[in-house]
Amino acid sequence: MANQVTATLHISDLVLQASPVVQAVMLLLFLASLYSWYLIARLHLGFKKAQQQDEHFQKIFWSGAELSTLYNNAQLNSKRYGLEDIFYQGFGEFLKLKKRHVPLVQNLEGTERILRVGLSRDQSYLESGLSALASIGSVAPYIGLFGTVWGIMNAFIGLAAVEQVTLATVAPGIAEALVATAIGLFAAIPAVLSFNHFTAKSEAVYSDRALFAEEMVALLQRQSFSTTQDAE
Repeated sequence: MANQVTATLHISDLVLQASPVVQAVMLLLFLASLYSWYLIARLHLGFKKAQQQDEHFQKIFWSGAELSTLYNNAQLNSKRYGLEDIFYQGFGEFLKLKKRHVPLVQNLEGTERILRVGLSRDQSYLESGLSALASIGSVAPYIGLFGTVWGIMNAFIGLAAVEQVTLATVAPGIAEALVATAIGLFAAIPAVLSFNHFTAKSEAVYSDRALFAEEMVALLQRQSFSTTQDAE
């Protein structure tokens, strides 16, 4: 008897025997789970690449290389990314304003403004997918709960035609409904954990890049003052 009940309540049977609405909910949650894992993999690779390239460029930048040389190398690199791209935009703006004989204070302000724009643009690209993860993590449990409520409602409607209600008649319908909630949680939990993890990584990357931008502006200021004093 126990083996018969176990066979009847097998998860695959519950999914196949569920109502069309509950099956549609399960399918939607399954696709959402697959998409969230795709986003998790893409974000992991994206942050790993960003951190590696930023560390590599910072080593070159602080090794004493000439800024003009770094700028020319970045100009030749069509696939520049992260700090290298931010440096390229900022230093390019600095040279452009310098050629126009803009006062140093205004030049540095313009350079800093371009650096902030580059920071925001690169950060938006790096964080693409985070909002989708947050949506899956917050909505999936409610979609699963909807499937559960619908399944339980249908189960009780079906019991209305049964004269004698026993556990054997109630359990399959309830179990079918609860599978939707389980799938919803299966989709939501990794999405929420990954969202928190990558949000923390994003803040760390942004802090490092913002600090680099400030140090770059300070370096340009020191070099400009040194050049002015030497000319005098």
